Amino acid sequence: MLFVLHLFASLYIIFSSGPHIKTMKAYIYDGKPGDQRLPHDTGIDIPEPTLAKLGVIYRRISIDSEGVWESKIDEFAKERGYKNRDRITVTREGLGEAYEEKIKSFFDEHLHEDEEIRYILAGSGYFDIRGAEGVHEEQWIRIALEAGDLIVLPAGIYHRFTVDSANTITAMRLFQDEPKWTPYSRQADGTDKLGSRDKYLETVRVGVAA
Repeated sequence: MLFVLHLFASLYIIFSSGPHIKTMKAYIYDGKPGDQRLPHDTGIDIPEPTLAKLGVIYRRISIDSEGVWESKIDEFAKERGYKNRDRITVTREGLGEAYEEKIKSFFDEHLHEDEEIRYILAGSGYFDIRGAEGVHEEQWIRIALEAGDLIVLPAGIYHRFTVDSANTITAMRLFQDEPKWTPYSRQADGTDKLGSRDKYLETVRVGVAA
């Protein structure tokens, strides 16, 4: 009996000490006032299938020293027709006095007429997306991202972005020839009536009804 218990204990140690596979972290934003860079975690987790209903695509492509991640990004880009890419870094040191103002502008609720693709190369941050069409209607869903996370936000989805308390993030942006990344603030007249918004809501409605 003691041998069996010892065997089970040994197996537990072996399996529990294996490689950690990171999973996506998303949850309902608590809506409390205060620093946007803090987690604001309600403890109500949101699974990937729910994000998929809202048109959000998530992939985990871990950055490895052999460069396998680059070929995986190439494959993903080819699948979705992304011909171009660049990198953007947001740091207090890099932006200087403009940093706080820039962070505030990123956090304004807005949409784009093209989908937004980000692959995190270093640092960490949060994308907040609005629920719609019965899927956590009008609630903020916070998605925590770090190096190795790839996210695609569909055109027409209301969202915002912030770095976390580490105040630094570097991301690869994937896009076609001329991306339409103009931010349309939700507070501006006419944003709710944009074609991209109507198309997005219809897509969510169809997906929820399926």
